[in-house]
Amino acid sequence: MSMRYPPALLDEIRTRLSVSQVVGRRVKLKRAGREFVGLSPFKQEKTPSFTVNDQKGFYHCFATGEHGDIFTFLMKTEGLSFPESVERLANEAGVPLPESTPQAVERAQTNDRLREITQLSAQFFANCLQSTHAAHAQTYLNGRGITKQQIAHFQIGYAPSSRDALKGHLLDKGYTSEELILSGMAIGGPDIPVPYDRFRDRIIFPISDMKRRVIAFGGRALDPKQPAKYLNSPETPLFHKGHQLYNSANARQAAYENSSIIVTEGYMDVIAMTGAGFENTVAPLGTALTSEQINLLWRMSQEPILCFDGDTAGQKAAFRAVETALPLLKPGYSLKFAFLPDGQDPDDLLKQHGAGEMQAILDLARPLSDVLWEKEVANGTWETPERRAALEQNLFQLINSVENQSVRTHYSREIKSRLWSAFQKTNKNSGYPQNKKWQSEPRSKSNKFNQNIKQQATPSLISSPLMGKRDPKKEQYEAIIVVMLMNHPWLLETEDEHVSCLKFATEDAEKLRNCLLEAHFTQNSLDRSSIEDHLEKLDISSLATRMHRIVAQNGPKYADPHAEPQQVRDGWHELIMRHHKAEELRQELNAAERAYIEEGNQQNFERLKDIQQALEQSLNEMI
Repeated sequence: MSMRYPPALLDEIRTRLSVSQVVGRRVKLKRAGREFVGLSPFKQEKTPSFTVNDQKGFYHCFATGEHGDIFTFLMKTEGLSFPESVERLANEAGVPLPESTPQAVERAQTNDRLREITQLSAQFFANCLQSTHAAHAQTYLNGRGITKQQIAHFQIGYAPSSRDALKGHLLDKGYTSEELILSGMAIGGPDIPVPYDRFRDRIIFPISDMKRRVIAFGGRALDPKQPAKYLNSPETPLFHKGHQLYNSANARQAAYENSSIIVTEGYMDVIAMTGAGFENTVAPLGTALTSEQINLLWRMSQEPILCFDGDTAGQKAAFRAVETALPLLKPGYSLKFAFLPDGQDPDDLLKQHGAGEMQAILDLARPLSDVLWEKEVANGTWETPERRAALEQNLFQLINSVENQSVRTHYSREIKSRLWSAFQKTNKNSGYPQNKKWQSEPRSKSNKFNQNIKQQATPSLISSPLMGKRDPKKEQYEAIIVVMLMNHPWLLETEDEHVSCLKFATEDAEKLRNCLLEAHFTQNSLDRSSIEDHLEKLDISSLATRMHRIVAQNGPKYADPHAEPQQVRDGWHELIMRHHKAEELRQELNAAERAYIEEGNQQNFERLKDIQQALEQSLNEMI
């Protein structure tokens, strides 16, 4: 079976079809942080206990213990065999299946041989970098600030200037010239009677697939006279440049932990960013970002941050990424854009200003809609009706490329609002205002919003979180969550992923949650005593005591340390579901607030009050 359906083919299907997309046809899912939740398809229930995690590629049912990927789901819910589930999903994803023939078996065996060649080549290059013949390569890396630890982590190597050093090494291992050419390690053909090494006198950066298997290489020329500064492996049975990202396997876990993935332009940028603490960094392989790479990024984060140089080339690269991403956009999935100062790349900025400045730039990353607007507006003048009509036409041609109807509708509303605002200014000023470079237009109605709210709002609304005041109910139910984990640490054995995804509004609850997760991941088993010891070592016992005091005043019975396990489990699931519901209401509240700021009408204000009332009711039910 594995020969018929090799892992690379199954991974390709998983890349093109998210778990929520497949499961969502049978289960009504709602977003809850980085996951989706819904009623179990495996048993009758009223409270959702079924979760889907697109980033990790699986579903899990807490009610029954069922767990698996998209193939398993079809097997469990529709009674399909494994081959049947693969065939159906492959057809849906547009992935051709290999035929069950002797030729298919031979191709699988060939690919295994090619992986052996690329892995041996990586080790050969790494050994060559340590030799005396690579002194100039070592000097170059030292000059770029690359440490020995980074060299080992990224498996950086050196390709000797000889035309047959690697070829001779691999031939001695029993591989043929034809296999070397097919793997991309040697150049040969009908007009080249003697094949020779593809990479010569270059710093070598191994490229791995998502399973950390070396499948290709990038080489940086050390001779400045070389016409190609960077050279990548050609397309091979193992390597398709537009489907891979440099450092994706290493960055995946960091991306999950940070809820973010950063995309830079090259190998050295990734290495510099990782060295500065941004381990969730990847790069395309010398080409503009492809649709396949965007889908791969979305498996790691819903809003990847593309980090571009602030010069004209960086702007053009950003605009190309916008055009590639637009047709692919779907609810919750987009791109953000961070622009560096003109003339600097990430390596330069980190060396000159440090990680703090880089983080500040990433924090200011702009949404795709801003960059789309900038793309069409920045370099034009729109003082005539004809030019404004052309601008509108161009914008809506781009928007109409969005395949998802819901996203397309929201983009249409957003652009109409921006056009209306901009054209109003045009009429007043007899000319379109020129945008400052890479800056968003400020919102101007927030003062009116605050004034009107205070004039019209009820006392409960004035004292609500909407008005920026402290919310004791929110503090209390978040305290219940962390106290349950302290009183019943066994919950972390099955709920650690849920716990890590929870969004807390209070810093104290978030701090305790993180400490409890740290204890869970670093210790073999936990009980209340070991939790107390761990918190005492971190000098936050007083914070834990305060949380216990908050819950002791009016907490639910299932939070009590002596509650029965089933009562704890049921109470926990109910609490978490309500927490997710409250989070959804807060997001709706934020959207309603923005709508009121923009439009300021009574209808928006009434909706604002309705959502706030629903949120208060939800908080009351949790306590």
